Amino acid sequence: MRFRILLIAAVATAVACSATPNTDEKAVTESGSGAEETSMYPETKRDDSIVDTMHGVQVKDPYRWLEDVEKPEVQAWMDGQDKVARDYLKALPKRDQLAERFAELYYIDSVSAPVRRGETYFYTRRHADKEKRIHYYKVGQDGEEQVLLDPNAMSEDGSISVGWVKPTWDGKKVAYALKENNADESVLYVMDVATKKVSDIDVIPGVKYSRPSWTPDGSGFYYVFLPSGPDIPVSERPGYAEIRFHKLGEDPKKDVLVREKTGDPKVFVGVDLSRDGRFLFTYTWHGWNASDVYYKDLERGDKEFKPIVEGVPSIYSVEAYKDSFYIMTNEGADRYRIMKVDAKSPERKNWKELIGELEDGSVIDGMQIVGGRIVLTLIQDVKSDLRLFDFSGKLVRDIELPGVGASFGMTGNPEDDDAYFSFQSFTNPPKIYKTSIASGTTEVWAEVKVPVNPDPYTVEQVFFESKDGTKIPMFLVYRKDMPRDGSTPFVINGYGGFLVTMHPYFRASIYPWLEAGGGFAIPNLRGGGEYGEKWHKDGMLHKKQNVFDDFIGAAEFLVKEGYTSKGKIGITGGSNGGLLVGAAMTQRPDLYGAVVCAVPLLDMVRYTLFGSGKTWISEYGDPEKADDFAVLHAYSPYHHVKPNTDYPAMLMMSADSDDRVDPMHARKMIGALQHANTSKNPQLLRIERNAGHGGADLIRQYVESDADRYAFLMNELGL
Repeated sequence: MRFRILLIAAVATAVACSATPNTDEKAVTESGSGAEETSMYPETKRDDSIVDTMHGVQVKDPYRWLEDVEKPEVQAWMDGQDKVARDYLKALPKRDQLAERFAELYYIDSVSAPVRRGETYFYTRRHADKEKRIHYYKVGQDGEEQVLLDPNAMSEDGSISVGWVKPTWDGKKVAYALKENNADESVLYVMDVATKKVSDIDVIPGVKYSRPSWTPDGSGFYYVFLPSGPDIPVSERPGYAEIRFHKLGEDPKKDVLVREKTGDPKVFVGVDLSRDGRFLFTYTWHGWNASDVYYKDLERGDKEFKPIVEGVPSIYSVEAYKDSFYIMTNEGADRYRIMKVDAKSPERKNWKELIGELEDGSVIDGMQIVGGRIVLTLIQDVKSDLRLFDFSGKLVRDIELPGVGASFGMTGNPEDDDAYFSFQSFTNPPKIYKTSIASGTTEVWAEVKVPVNPDPYTVEQVFFESKDGTKIPMFLVYRKDMPRDGSTPFVINGYGGFLVTMHPYFRASIYPWLEAGGGFAIPNLRGGGEYGEKWHKDGMLHKKQNVFDDFIGAAEFLVKEGYTSKGKIGITGGSNGGLLVGAAMTQRPDLYGAVVCAVPLLDMVRYTLFGSGKTWISEYGDPEKADDFAVLHAYSPYHHVKPNTDYPAMLMMSADSDDRVDPMHARKMIGALQHANTSKNPQLLRIERNAGHGGADLIRQYVESDADRYAFLMNELGL
């Protein structure tokens, strides 16, 4: 499961690629459309002479010059656009009040569940007076709390972030990642826990998506190395990923090559060493649809990797425990099942089903071995469940959750009886529970105190029909006394891709909107993982339009049922969700009053040319193939901005250090919208500085960002 999580975390990976704007005599310079408001925007060149012929189709790209962020004219244009956006947002009437409220909501105290390694417990705390989470440890449950890593003290401007922290099994050392501007690109360091001494030898760049897998004695680790350099094309970089072994105290440049690069930028690779150090696994992930798994028995002295399973279009993840492998897979089981095989001969032909697809329709979302039991995290109609099974596949018991909401597995060790799990919902802030695996006794271990009163609000799950008749679930949050006369502005947030499930978890950010009288909706669109692999496949590749139809159907349902009305709907989404709202806006501009589009993909004809775009081909398709191109071009938002059209208000939220989804998508789309829009609605580009794909990790920047976002929505939707 851990590799599946890492892949989902790396959804839509991209970095910048240069392109030189056409500056011949045919280029046209203009400052927008005929709408009076466009005079507030910086002058934007439009070059109608740039036309590519792809599979016999002429594809216009008048804002290609905005792809090259290194050009001074692009930087100047970005500065001008950002100033216009921030001046507009700053002047909105409720903006300062919202900033105060978000500060109350975000500057709070919280603690994570502890992870035990040896006698040492590792965890993080958020402090109400700090900008970033601090990593702590203590020796023994009752030991003195000590600071391990404090990113608040690592840079004056807050630009240095701590990514992951991975302790050795004895808890004496940690490997951790530091990154600039909260980007994905990371550098690995190693610290001695007792002395706080950081090694000046064990420093490894190029660990963008890799967490090390320690040997049992903590003398070294396996990891995925992602090289970079002028001789490696950015778009081909994932194909250069290697699996290496690093021995502490030795020069990382001499690390042992464990598996060579694949040479295929469409795949990911992963590595995992079993806790006892006996079995070394490597994974080759073909997008989000298939994985090959290989292993070595190091105790037996295997020299070469042997396949456990390869060449099958299904997903597999393996957990080694004692003398068996436990395999979570969707092979022959759309909603996943658990297989078991003897570690001495783990080839596919020897597998036995341990836990089949569950009869109640639940999706197995994760598998762990904790306290001598198999823990399954389940999703049933988008609601979480936790269940314990023994190693014969027999159900031991359900772990009782406090209600309808979200839980994300357990924290614990295979040999420990103590384990921790969290629960949260739209109206319940997160709580961490400590439980005994053996007895089932459970108690609240920690809870987050958030200054909200959920009592006035209700949560409703509804089901509506999409365009093709498919039933789509949707969560609604609104005031209990809300009139059903269409007068309430609603925000609809969606994603719809890459197996990502939109869980009903607590979102502090929606409360200022709810408190002002608005409603909030999350439709669980196809493309996600809510109902298994078929649900995912029905929203990808040539079926991607289903996702947009589902999202449009959600808005139409809310209007039809009197929750809201046309023009009072705001839509929001980021990354793949930015593609979603971009497509919804261009396909149905009449339906929405405001759009917030964050760090999006929008040019689906050229997305593979940037960064790791080729790794998304299994989800979206390859524009170099005629049949895929026809689908991509048919919905690509950038290519469907129509001139002389009344578009809803748009707030495009980009990040200057986004190395996952290239910000060129946002720049080109805003250029096109400002030119085409004939309504009086603003088309704004806000650029977060010193921020990556997930934004900055300073609380003050979250406060400012969300104050701008919701002030914009309230103003444009009349709340």
